[in-house]
Amino acid sequence: MTQITTSFGRQSTAAEVAEGINLSGKRAIVTGAASGIGIETARALARTGAVVTLAVRNTDAGTQTAADITATTSNQNIHVAPLDLSDRASIARFVAAWDKPLHILVNNAGVMALPEQHTPESWEMQFATNHLGHFGLALGLHEALAADGAARIVSVSSSGHLMSPVIFDDIHFAFRPYDPWLAYGQSKTANILFAVGATARWFNDGITANALMPGAIATNLQRHTGGIRTPPERQKTPEQGAATSVLLATSPLLEDIGGRYFEDCNEAHCVTSGNGYMSGVAPYALDADNADRLWEESLRLLA
Repeated sequence: MTQITTSFGRQSTAAEVAEGINLSGKRAIVTGAASGIGIETARALARTGAVVTLAVRNTDAGTQTAADITATTSNQNIHVAPLDLSDRASIARFVAAWDKPLHILVNNAGVMALPEQHTPESWEMQFATNHLGHFGLALGLHEALAADGAARIVSVSSSGHLMSPVIFDDIHFAFRPYDPWLAYGQSKTANILFAVGATARWFNDGITANALMPGAIATNLQRHTGGIRTPPERQKTPEQGAATSVLLATSPLLEDIGGRYFEDCNEAHCVTSGNGYMSGVAPYALDADNADRLWEESLRLLA
């Protein structure tokens, strides 16, 4: 399997990656698009001419973001729809309202290092929001994605996946002492395994999925961690942080490519240790058996 490399790198911006791409008439959804890299992902997709839906919890912030994107791109086709990924009813309403082919689904929204919380179903909140919410959303939008014929799913993961595989025997910390970083790590591993599983199951429907590490960007994602702690020389701007998402969503190099993990706009190397949780992809996050097990467990939980 040839590793995907590009001319872009750590300092490339979403606008640079999307330059020259024409997605006029195509539809895209970006979750969590009212803050952080979600805004810049949506803005770059808007510049390609795509019809972009901002799927957000705070629709007031979403409306302000949509107006800003229109002002900076002249794209009038920016829409806002309510979506709370920790609420199954909210996901169901969003899916029921969607009745058009879908070309790009960017599973961008996420939470990090939360104090211990569980959903009404007793699911650990980071796993429920970061993985199960996006899993249910993609499952509900499968027909719309298949109708496009060449749809892409972009799964925003993190180098935090190096902190933990999915602990299938105790995903929701019913027995283990809760650790916010281990919970975050397994949810980010799940994001990668979802890309592996979705590509394996939906490739013949014209759907591919890839995962990525956006980089260290100072956003409200760190509100439970005391702010960003990455050294300044390794930090990215939101425009740079959105670049890899936009690459996976738009680049011709990714046509018919799925089930892979990228960082700094290039496919990541597999690593044999956590290596400081900075770069690379763990073998357990790309393992087909783990992806199958996660898929079946996710279906069981959502049944």
